[in-house]
Amino acid sequence: MMDDRLYDTFSYVIYGLLVLLLFATIFNPHSIKGSRSWLVLGPLRLQPAEFAKFATALAISKFMSAYGFTLQNWKHFAGAAGIIILPMLCIVGQRETGSALVYLSFFLMFYREGMPGSFLFTGVAMIVYFVIGIKYEDVMLWDTPTSVGKFAVLLLVQIFTAGMVWVYQQDVAKTRKILFYTVGCTVLALLFSEFVIPFDVVWVQLILSACLIGYLVYNAMSGRFVNYLYIGLFAIGSIAFFYSADYVLNDVMEPHQRVRINVLLGLDEDLAGAGYNVHQSEIAIGSGGLQGKGFLNGTQTKLKFVPEQDTDFIFCTVGEEEGFLGSSAVLMLFLALILRLMYVAERQPSSSGGSTAIVSRASSSSMCSSMSGWCWALPPLSVFRCHSSAMAARRCGASRFCFSSSLE
Repeated sequence: MMDDRLYDTFSYVIYGLLVLLLFATIFNPHSIKGSRSWLVLGPLRLQPAEFAKFATALAISKFMSAYGFTLQNWKHFAGAAGIIILPMLCIVGQRETGSALVYLSFFLMFYREGMPGSFLFTGVAMIVYFVIGIKYEDVMLWDTPTSVGKFAVLLLVQIFTAGMVWVYQQDVAKTRKILFYTVGCTVLALLFSEFVIPFDVVWVQLILSACLIGYLVYNAMSGRFVNYLYIGLFAIGSIAFFYSADYVLNDVMEPHQRVRINVLLGLDEDLAGAGYNVHQSEIAIGSGGLQGKGFLNGTQTKLKFVPEQDTDFIFCTVGEEEGFLGSSAVLMLFLALILRLMYVAERQPSSSGGSTAIVSRASSSSMCSSMSGWCWALPPLSVFRCHSSAMAARRCGASRFCFSSSLE
């Protein structure tokens, strides 16, 4: 095995080479099974987007291992974020948005290293807005012309904003005041629309949200509390994101991406098209029952009803042949491996040879959650793929990568 210090020394070189390969793939793509992220060099077929995940982990780990690095410094934070965003942009240029989104998982490592939790919460909130807003946009609330999706999202924005005031300013009185006026006025408007004159309650919510943002700005300027300004920006960004989500889904995303998201949200079934793989994998897992059909006795997998059963949908093979008990055992083994990796990573005093496999092994562990989730239709297919864990390398004090080693 090569000296682990070699990976630390050439981290930026490896990262730079992979970025160049990603950039070259944009202009010379080869489509293989619908993916345009392949680069063909003579007899060699290469998918740089997958190797770039490890290279990004190496580069980000080395960058964050520098003396004096802190995420509280905006220059340091911008540099670390740039290392992640650069390969993302190259992959988006290959029209592989799903693979690019995986790189957002590196920001979880930033949270572990001191990034404010508000960044992570904002990302989760945006996902919630998108799912609820798109899924229930055309559903009307009771007998009113009010969209359930818009109503729920704007109400969540107001509640989340009040919660951030309570968490970051510790001001219970202002939190109660915000909730009382925003939620109270919304409920009164909803009752008036239901029993008196039907109208779109969303307009009332938008007016309340504007008043809420003005109130936060006023508190920021009068009391010189910058947190109020950040919370106001969160509310503005939330509303802007929600109203742009529909445009992004229908006018920016590729047709196949739009279909996959609609299938995930239950807006379209398309069992013969985009939903075929997931539907067949669900049938395979469900047919396995408690104890399974036995090794190599799965009908859905053996008769090739499930495509890619040896790669992306390999977990459905386990579910059909070994059943619930076998699937649970496999997941428990992966859980034990992840816990072991966490134990080793947190206890590395320096850059030692035994810790050089952390990134590789953590990546294999994270693949388990992605692949098992695909088979149950939890994440959208080809949006979330396996990713490497730069956090593990960072916590080890290591800034390099290797392909295998034993964990002692």
